[in-house]
Amino acid sequence: MATHEHDDLPPTAPGSAASGTSQAYTGMRLDAIALKTLAHPLRSRLLGALRLGGAATATDLAHQLGTNSGATSYHLRRLESVGLVTDTGEGEGKRRLWRASTDSHQYEPSDFAGDEDAETALSWLQRDYSRHLGEQFERWLDVEHTWPPEWQDAAGMGDSFVIATAEQVRAMTEEVWAVFEKYRRVGQGNPNARRVAVYLVDYPLDLDRAPRGGGDR
Repeated sequence: MATHEHDDLPPTAPGSAASGTSQAYTGMRLDAIALKTLAHPLRSRLLGALRLGGAATATDLAHQLGTNSGATSYHLRRLESVGLVTDTGEGEGKRRLWRASTDSHQYEPSDFAGDEDAETALSWLQRDYSRHLGEQFERWLDVEHTWPPEWQDAAGMGDSFVIATAEQVRAMTEEVWAVFEKYRRVGQGNPNARRVAVYLVDYPLDLDRAPRGGGDR
């Protein structure tokens, strides 16, 4: 299992591709070409918008993201070239309908070791996701007082720390992802259910004490 996953929330809202179905959750392992293609401010947001809102036209996406349809069309084609988005074949010209090819993408930093361009792209992409988390969580904080108390109590942010080896951290992460999978569709069909973003971030605290190579022995 890849331990670094990003899905921008799979499209399970009413009217989206997966709504009301038992469609399997799909993922894509990024190679260096796909990674370098995705590491672009507009392309990252286009993919996120399609996963979040379901299929859309370049014009609709341009309005949503504050750009123009020429730019969105160009960058959608770039994403299509590496298999991240798909032209559904519906509509014509600027009214073509595009959708995300998968619900998520995964990668391992070690996949790109020694490829300087890919390593630079990965660094940008991870920092972009970090900024995205901050922006989205602050949007919730701006409106949480308008939501019912049970939602205010259920949502939020917490942190802790563990003392573990790299392999133990990987095992813990895989267990947590298994819990995510258990609850991924648990509210499907319930009118009181809403989509909830769940982020998992692991990072060392002892930044000045990098272990030597040679595994966890």
